[in-house]
Amino acid sequence: MPGPEGFQYVVRGGEVVITHHNAKATVLRGAKAQDFLDDVEVQDPQELMARLTGNYRRGNERQARQHPRNRGR
Repeated sequence: MPGPEGFQYVVRGGEVVITHHNAKATVLRGAKAQDFLDDVEVQDPQELMARLTGNYRRGNERQARQHPRNRGR
């Protein structure tokens, strides 16, 4: 499965604005913004931003689609 892509971040004063495909996904302020800036230096930025915004796949979507209660959808 390919990794997340399309995320960008901009630091504005004490805020970090995270966008996904040019649409604002979230704004981090205060300690969360500082933690993000510290973590982005040592982790994969795309995966980190995907985790923070909740916009990531967990790898079980195909299995869930085949589950008996979801077959009619």
